[in-house]
Amino acid sequence: HAAILTMNRPDKYNALSDELLRAIGDKVQELDANDSVRGIILTGSDKFFSTGADLASALKAQDLPSTHTMLSHFDHCNRAIEKSRKPVVAAINGFCLTGGLEVALACDIRIAGSGSKFGVTSSKIGSVAGAGGTQRLPRVVGREWAKDMLFSADFIDAETALRIGLVSRVVEPDQVLATALARVDAYAERAPLSVWYAKIAINSGMEMNLEPALEFERHLTAGLFTTEDRSEGMSAFLEKRDAEFKGR
Repeated sequence: HAAILTMNRPDKYNALSDELLRAIGDKVQELDANDSVRGIILTGSDKFFSTGADLASALKAQDLPSTHTMLSHFDHCNRAIEKSRKPVVAAINGFCLTGGLEVALACDIRIAGSGSKFGVTSSKIGSVAGAGGTQRLPRVVGREWAKDMLFSADFIDAETALRIGLVSRVVEPDQVLATALARVDAYAERAPLSVWYAKIAINSGMEMNLEPALEFERHLTAGLFTTEDRSEGMSAFLEKRDAEFKGR
């Protein structure tokens, strides 16, 4: 059910080069079209999820056009994750910093090892988190924690990340991937369209005022009522058997 994408640049602390960002985005889009894949796990190494943008790419960004080009690669990656019909789970060990955190924030679920560290270090180098950090982070943890992290460039530990809602689970480092796989397995037992529509409703609804968001929710719900999976789910419930969902 799960496809595992592993960032593997150990000599660069899994820094996100333009090529790596494009590759992640392209692969997520490819997996999104594969009906046998029910969830995607994005992970790194034991010591580094990712330390952020690759220095070589960052040094090239000396003017507006080159900066926009660099950020466009992040945008391609993050939007592919957010728009995927499949749940995308970030399985995090070690350092998850700046651009690495911005990619993790685009994921639907974040699971952290107990030794993980999170931070946005942009203010240390006279920059700002420009790949979604100033927008996605406050939507996840609230304005005050986001401002504190962005202003200070301090790291927070896994337990703090759990407490403020940055991650949903903290487990032993050697259990991070297994826990992520277990969550994907749990999602795979449910109707694919229900999972996808829930993702759409939350991601899109959070950008709306409440009333239009509720109307959007009603529209999605009405659409699901006409699907084969909804009919199968109701029949399975009444017949006290496991449903066999087909994603249509």
